[in-house]
Amino acid sequence: MNDTPDHVLDVRDLRVSFVTDHGAVRAVDGISFAVPRGSTTCLVGESGSGKSATARSILQVLDVAGRIDGGEILFRAAAGADAVDLAALDARGPAIRDVRGRDIGMVFQEPMSALSPVHTIGNQIAEVLAIHEGLDPRSKEARRRVVAELELVGIPRAAERFDAHTFQLSGGMRQRAMIAMALISRPALLIADEPTTALDVTTQAQILDLLAELKDTLGMSMLFITHDLGVVAEIADDVAVMHDGNVVEAGGVRQIFHAPRDRYTRHLLASLPQRADSPLAVHEPEPSAVAAEETSTAQEKPLLEVEDLVMEFRLPSRSRFGRSKEILRAVDGVSLALHPGRTLGLVGESGSGKTTVGRTILRAYEPKQGSIRYRTTSGDEVDLARLGNAALRPFRREIRMVFQDPYSSLNPRMTVEQVVTEPLRTAGVKDRDERRERAASMLRRVGLNPAMLARYPHAFSGGERQRIGIARALITQPRIVVADEAVSALDVSVRTQVLELLAELREEMGLAYLFISHDLSVVERVCDDVAVMYRGSIVERGEVDAVFADPQHGYTQALLSAVPIADPDERGTRTRVTYAPELVAQPA
Repeated sequence: MNDTPDHVLDVRDLRVSFVTDHGAVRAVDGISFAVPRGSTTCLVGESGSGKSATARSILQVLDVAGRIDGGEILFRAAAGADAVDLAALDARGPAIRDVRGRDIGMVFQEPMSALSPVHTIGNQIAEVLAIHEGLDPRSKEARRRVVAELELVGIPRAAERFDAHTFQLSGGMRQRAMIAMALISRPALLIADEPTTALDVTTQAQILDLLAELKDTLGMSMLFITHDLGVVAEIADDVAVMHDGNVVEAGGVRQIFHAPRDRYTRHLLASLPQRADSPLAVHEPEPSAVAAEETSTAQEKPLLEVEDLVMEFRLPSRSRFGRSKEILRAVDGVSLALHPGRTLGLVGESGSGKTTVGRTILRAYEPKQGSIRYRTTSGDEVDLARLGNAALRPFRREIRMVFQDPYSSLNPRMTVEQVVTEPLRTAGVKDRDERRERAASMLRRVGLNPAMLARYPHAFSGGERQRIGIARALITQPRIVVADEAVSALDVSVRTQVLELLAELREEMGLAYLFISHDLSVVERVCDDVAVMYRGSIVERGEVDAVFADPQHGYTQALLSAVPIADPDERGTRTRVTYAPELVAQPA
């Protein structure tokens, strides 16, 4: 690359490795890219591609086992200034500490773990001023500047939030506080490492809008690390695509999306579900067949009907003694129906109650009121809401769940055989050979080799672990599957594979799915029907095509307007809708 002051950051032949019990693992293998001054460069790739290791190398904040083996990281805080090779600085020395937070700010993926739980938000941000400007963090001037920064990033009642602790803020507010901390010293470069991955779609849109506005207002450059190509299309000027520790392609955002040269880049883009090519659309039926199917579905009785479901939780007591009298109504009068061979999407932000609905249907929670009527194979109706644990046992085989996190949902001390066959043991299948044979058969159906039965979960990738979770859910031959954010933790290409698998199994076994998700782009392409939840209630429902094409409720409109479109040519073409009913004046 040219040695030009127009680049705030110039990475050349960077090599990073991590020391393990089995020797050194090369995480970044000789990559080169640049961040032009005043622009946004996105570093994109799937998990394990080396993008986060690259970002942390710039500030020398690698994990203990990580080390920079070679290359240059040339940084120029101002145009025309001499370049400083950050890779050559002592990771614990004063020179790199002066750069961190002052010249280069960083926003981490998970603010809950990046922020201190025992210090107030204001104190943590003021500490940056104390380190880099020598300002007393308890002074009025420090408080004034921190409050002003909190207001700049859009935190309401900023003066009050100064004294709040991390756990007292929502996910979006915590991420805004992290951004305020990263920007308070007006750095020349902001590194944002997956800053919106854990956020809901509307909060994500707000954070992306905020970053773009601040970049323009403050004249800042940005290195944005993400695996979400929709986000890349929304904010990037330039893109570098990483795979297995290498930059396989770099260029302008339009070139990457519309004329990709590398096979891996094309693979990533092809993995995005397209409106005209749904991963679940295994065939394109004739219009007459569609009409017949809709008539059949309307006449066919549902497998499960939920009516006026209410679920409440008692909030923790604010005092050490005594029981809290505060009650949170997480689900408030929800009604829905699941039909065989169809998928109902349940969407909404975190805290909307959608996961609680799924777990209440499974009777992990006992509902406060309402009915959960399940139609058995004999045609009888049973209200699961009224049954005790012993009476529920046979129905737990027929209604199963696929969990969100394939890493935490599998017991690391159990083999795959033990994980997959555990539901059979619980169901009373005592013959070990029969359990093993059924587990081997189920592994084949989810695309895994039965020889893997003796292995432990740590030996598998995220996509393979989720397949194991699906095998565990289906081993009892259920009729209903609740998939709670089943693909949200997976990379885009693995996500496509799992969605295709779920579709094949639905067709093969006639399953009814309740697909719980906050990712509307996935729901649009995998579900037949959709129900939108807001603050414990369903505010809109209908067939997916109808709801997504013409949403009627303000909250649904806000959700859809916030979904990033994976096409840079569509950037700025949509009006962002905000739904805030509490701000609407009530009639006298």
